[in-house]
Amino acid sequence: MTGMLMISFFTDISGYATPYHLILYAVLAISLVYFLVRSQTGRLIRIKKLLRDKDETLLKIESQRAELESKNKSITDSLIYAQRIQEALLPSEDYFRKYFKESFIFYKPKDIVSGDFFWIGENNEKIFIAAADCTGHGVPGALMSMIGHDLLEKIINIDKIEKPSAVLEIMSKGLEKTFSREKNVGTIIRDGMDIGLCVVDRVNRKIEFAGAFFPLYIIRDNRLIELKGNKFTLGMIPEEASYTNLEMELMEDDMIYLFSDGYVDQFGGADYKKFMYRRFRYLLMTIYRFPVDDQKSILEENIKTWMGVTPQIDDILVMGFKPL
Repeated sequence: MTGMLMISFFTDISGYATPYHLILYAVLAISLVYFLVRSQTGRLIRIKKLLRDKDETLLKIESQRAELESKNKSITDSLIYAQRIQEALLPSEDYFRKYFKESFIFYKPKDIVSGDFFWIGENNEKIFIAAADCTGHGVPGALMSMIGHDLLEKIINIDKIEKPSAVLEIMSKGLEKTFSREKNVGTIIRDGMDIGLCVVDRVNRKIEFAGAFFPLYIIRDNRLIELKGNKFTLGMIPEEASYTNLEMELMEDDMIYLFSDGYVDQFGGADYKKFMYRRFRYLLMTIYRFPVDDQKSILEENIKTWMGVTPQIDDILVMGFKPL
């Protein structure tokens, strides 16, 4: 239609198009086609450039993803190897049962490696049992746990210190010495450890206990007895303060529990709250007469149910044993 109008415009008064007019029309048509082709060509060039840039971006992202996966695998492999080292240092449940036939260890690290650790040793016919929670979890906590493990080994097995409160005070000084170095920025590293340490004397049928924030529970004849620890962390004990040494006679069928705060502090339930000590004590009072393997299974299933889809927030450690 447009072409017909243009031809009509370029005709003379006789109604016929002159050669001059036809040339002008041809030039106009060619110019129009040229500009249309050029516009489309420019658009195609821009689209190709965008596609090329997109491909380059995708290649760069893929390269970065592959690099991150490689680094993540390397870190994970290192952590798994560190986990093997840490587990080799911790006494196994079978080893624990050489000292206490009726016993269990429920140990559930938050990450691959853990800041919670436990220890058992014997000196002068006395059995030493410790449950500890180091500052942090994961790699920092695991490194702290190895320091705590070495301190216990030296103080009890080499230095032959038997009083739990004395062991804790020496450990605290050892941690202060290790972590009180000033850094370049002028700050001081303040890392510590919560711990419960008990000594079972089967000959005299008694137990001694000292704790840094950690308590010890003895359940006897449907009654829970709590031996409370002091409220200051190893490595951060106030000046002139000391740990209290508690002593108690043991009776047949006593059941003893040492634990970190990971179980009681775990969030979950219908109202997304902490499990808390009250629920934990009630649970132990409910299961303490059960076989130890059943107790461990119930503790594990109960915390899983409590957590639901809530992630684990800390390392979990619960130890139970009959001392006599």
